[in-house]
Amino acid sequence: MEINTSSQHALLWDALRADVMENPLQMYLLGIIISVCGNVLISISLNIQKYTHLRQAERGSKPYYTSGVWWFGVILMGVGELGNFAAYGFAPATLIAPLGCVSVIASAIISVVFLKETVRASDILGGTLAITGTYLLVTFAPHNSVHITAHLVQYYMLCWQFLLYLFIEVVVFCVLLYLYTRRNVKHIVVVMLLVALLASLTVISVKAVSGMITETIKGQLQFIYPIFYVMLVVMFASCGFQIKFLNEAMKMFDATEVVPINFVFFTASAIIAGVVFYQEFQGLALLNIFMFLFGCLLSFLGVFLIARNRPKRKEPDRNFIRMEKIPGRSHTDKVQPEATTLTYGSLAAKLMCTSAVQTDAS
Repeated sequence: MEINTSSQHALLWDALRADVMENPLQMYLLGIIISVCGNVLISISLNIQKYTHLRQAERGSKPYYTSGVWWFGVILMGVGELGNFAAYGFAPATLIAPLGCVSVIASAIISVVFLKETVRASDILGGTLAITGTYLLVTFAPHNSVHITAHLVQYYMLCWQFLLYLFIEVVVFCVLLYLYTRRNVKHIVVVMLLVALLASLTVISVKAVSGMITETIKGQLQFIYPIFYVMLVVMFASCGFQIKFLNEAMKMFDATEVVPINFVFFTASAIIAGVVFYQEFQGLALLNIFMFLFGCLLSFLGVFLIARNRPKRKEPDRNFIRMEKIPGRSHTDKVQPEATTLTYGSLAAKLMCTSAVQTDAS
């Protein structure tokens, strides 16, 4: 009797799990929730790391990587990226990638509330446009949830449209790489296009790996197929080179330029990859496609307005010394070191003496 009862519980649990996993709407909503939560965690992580950098710069103490708060932010970012990775296994890539604007919106709100940054009219307008675009994306994006298996990935890889797309992408990438390395063309569009082309391969491989892991958890083992490991290698390789070019862009250009352009290019490449490789727009009504693209456009404009000409936090001048740090002083203003004192003006006094000697010699 106990065996029958336990068997009934097991069958009931299996049926419930199958109902949840096989319901396309539930999987679709689950992917959206995981992606939104992951992007919010990423925005919190970025602001925590920014706060740590500012605090360490003001104190002039140990490097930022010795701070436990900074490492907490790094852990949050890892959890957020893991959430985005898992979301690709439940929802279409054409939806998960544009939801990255949630991270930009949340980061702007957190920086205003906790880091006391200035609220601008463009921030309010950009946030409104981005939220409206996100709503349109969720509403009109493809709602079908395809079970990504190893056989399906192999079938998609041999489709003529993907082979043509891959050929064009390789040619364009080689041309851009030649201009960047040999012709020394350091324009931001060139660098960000290199990142976007790699990002399209990243999206394809991430969704394939995440989908096959999801199917394995559901009971259909996918690790025995070589295509899983091929996609795993493509995922890590494309991510590595993507980070390399993105870091070079951050060194050459301001973050207010890199962030919105990277979001637009990455989202566009992810949508194209989802349409070409996974055929996610197949059977979608023309009105849905138009409204989805219109939502993307609103999100792009919102991110540009939020990231455009962000006010920079004024860093403390290192040429000045705080009065409270000088013995016998209680005033809180900053003054230059006195050249007449032996303790605080020795360097300035030497410079003054040197300049005086040079003047007399002339």
